[in-house]
Amino acid sequence: MNIAVVGLSHRTAPVEVREKLSISDEHIEKSFCSLNATEQVLEVSILSTCNRLEIYALVKNQELGVSAIKEFLIDHSGLSKEDLFPHLFTFNQAEAVNHLMRVSGGLDSLVLGEGQILSQVKKMVRLGQDYKSIGPILNRLLTQAVSTGKKVRSDTNLGTGAVSISSAAVELAQLKLGQSLGKDQLMTLQSEKVAVIGAGRMSRLLIQHLQSKGCSKLTLLNRTLNRAESLAKDFPDLDVKCGLLDDLDKCIEFSTLIFTSTASNTPIINSELLSGFKRNNNLLRLIDIGVPRNIASDVSGLPGFEAYDVDDLQEVVARNQDARQQIAIEAQNLIDEEARVFLEWWASLEAVPTINRLRSNLESIRKEELQKALSRMGPDFSARERKVVEALSKGIINKILNTPVTNLRAPQPSSQRKESLKIVESLFELGVSENDQ
Repeated sequence: MNIAVVGLSHRTAPVEVREKLSISDEHIEKSFCSLNATEQVLEVSILSTCNRLEIYALVKNQELGVSAIKEFLIDHSGLSKEDLFPHLFTFNQAEAVNHLMRVSGGLDSLVLGEGQILSQVKKMVRLGQDYKSIGPILNRLLTQAVSTGKKVRSDTNLGTGAVSISSAAVELAQLKLGQSLGKDQLMTLQSEKVAVIGAGRMSRLLIQHLQSKGCSKLTLLNRTLNRAESLAKDFPDLDVKCGLLDDLDKCIEFSTLIFTSTASNTPIINSELLSGFKRNNNLLRLIDIGVPRNIASDVSGLPGFEAYDVDDLQEVVARNQDARQQIAIEAQNLIDEEARVFLEWWASLEAVPTINRLRSNLESIRKEELQKALSRMGPDFSARERKVVEALSKGIINKILNTPVTNLRAPQPSSQRKESLKIVESLFELGVSENDQ
């Protein structure tokens, strides 16, 4: 058995590829069914965010298992091998474990130390449990990844003041405003006519950061009015005008800055929609943090409009990375230790078949000898006394097993463990087959 991760992220694939791999909530069950039906996949869970899609799996055979997951990704995305495979990464065993720990700790995020990824890893655990697709191995790995992510944030300063995708989007708007004025600095958004499309978690964070950067009022549009109004109530000091997506035309006409973050699988803004608006000297900046994208690529280059997507956030992220690199080194050291702990546990499982066979043999001997002793005791031996003697025999077996079991499962080189297992199997004539190991 092997642990493998196959996927892509902002580091390996542009947004136009990532959006084709994104798995929406309505398609997640079908995806789990497809992966669970694969003979080579023993356990599996899915991490799907705006910046990555990663399939974590326990596979029978490393090569065949990875190949099966890649075939699933081809079917799901509709991309050819030639278009998809150059963007995919594959990690196995220790590399896969370390990668997951880095993801959960925020070290592999577009924004170093991003906090949202931890909740997304928690969701991956929950999905795997809900669809009964993870067993003891992945369940332990994923839950340890969550605890590692928490530890990184509590034991280092990586999570302190860490910007999210949403805050980076707001900073990008500030930076572009400054650059339009000939200044390479972040400008206040106080004079901007701002609109946010979508009322989900990312939009909540957008509004929080907009308010902190000088925005005093904005328009909030959503597919359902109730959800927009509910979100607006959480910002009593901000003048929020709520509306439906039907008001998008009016919003485009009067806004100077629009952020989009909806769950739509197709663009809600394209060149055909925008071509009906004459901006003159009134530029409209559109910043899309949705994946799949909410703003079509054909918007780029239209006069009077500037469009940006999540890949454009790199410009802002680069300004904040240098100061956090030393903290990231501390976090990586912690992650290396957590990965080592899991890998030692994983390696110790090699001893389980031998330990189980040894325990079973000794238990058979215990029962046989106990029965002989009890038969010699005669009818005067009470039920209570029988229970005491049986408990005594079990205690003796457990005491005998404690030291060898502890030593066999202790951290040690694989070659040393294999040698110890051979000795135990030979001494006790356990006859463990290769398949048991």
